[in-house]
Amino acid sequence: MRVALLILFATSVVMAQPTGHPLAAEPPPPPGMVWIPGGEFSMGSTDPLARPDEAPVHRVRVGGFWMDAAEVTNAQFRAFVEATGYVTTAERPVNWEELRKQLAPGTPKPTDDTLKPGAVVFTPPGKPVQLGDFGQWWTWVIGANWRHPGGPATTIEGKDNEPVVQISWDDAAAYCKWAGKRLPTEAEWEFAARGGLDHKVNVWGDEPIDPARANTWQGHFPDANTAADGFTRAAPVKSFPPNGYGLYDMAGNVWEWCADYYRPDTYARRLDAAANAAVIVNPAGPEKTIDPRNPHAPESRVHRGGSFLCHDTYCASYRPSARMAAPPDNTMQHLGFRCVMDRAEQLQTLPASGTNQEQPR
Repeated sequence: MRVALLILFATSVVMAQPTGHPLAAEPPPPPGMVWIPGGEFSMGSTDPLARPDEAPVHRVRVGGFWMDAAEVTNAQFRAFVEATGYVTTAERPVNWEELRKQLAPGTPKPTDDTLKPGAVVFTPPGKPVQLGDFGQWWTWVIGANWRHPGGPATTIEGKDNEPVVQISWDDAAAYCKWAGKRLPTEAEWEFAARGGLDHKVNVWGDEPIDPARANTWQGHFPDANTAADGFTRAAPVKSFPPNGYGLYDMAGNVWEWCADYYRPDTYARRLDAAANAAVIVNPAGPEKTIDPRNPHAPESRVHRGGSFLCHDTYCASYRPSARMAAPPDNTMQHLGFRCVMDRAEQLQTLPASGTNQEQPR
């Protein structure tokens, strides 16, 4: 009788499991990440604020994936550095042989002092300026890096929950690899940013931007920021409402690196290659770079989402369709990243460093 009861009990347990996966359990969500369901959307924009590289609009389908709910923070990146000893691009001397590849032939070598470790820092002018020369508000600062985003006199002390910046594409990719994640493709990023709202101008819909929706520039760009949204630089993550998928800061705050190479004609070439298919599935970007803003750079990688410097008179890139790019060794005060993870990667052991723990709200 005892054996019969055990057999009966075991049979009932197996029968109660979902068919095809006996005794299998769904793994818990990766800490700090949200599930982005697969689906179709219209990639690109014809909005009056859109630039030519956002066209033509085309239908894209992406599979499901996990995405960091917020941008990678100073605290998370510090844990990576402490665990690995990693030295970021901005903390290393500039490699002249690599830099010269990005410059016009015959460009003279800068002085050794100029090639010391540093990064580009936003330095607002004291008066209105013509917007055709961004060199009027960006300055190369020796000693600027993720620990000192505005230069040696600045610090991230007390700013653990702000997004890490002065991060190159190479730095972001290294962090993702360590964390068992990866950078999103452009298509994944835009699909996630839209939060289920297709054919909309902004991540919250078609309503215009205001200081309560995202961390962008208010006032006269680039010389007078009223800080109506409460911030003149990066804001702590989750300071503004999430989109429909529960993702924070997909508009404004800091730009976010993506995996793809950049070309301004990516979408037209994509449609041609697909023979004008009705839907293009999981596009991964072009195989080679063309970037008119960096015409001599061997590589240029996409970044998305806009930043605290976005203003409609100059850069309305808080829109989910807006595209920007830079060489992978570029570091700037308004450029960070977030990671994604596939189902297969979820099943692997996550690092025990605690870097993936969700940040406090």
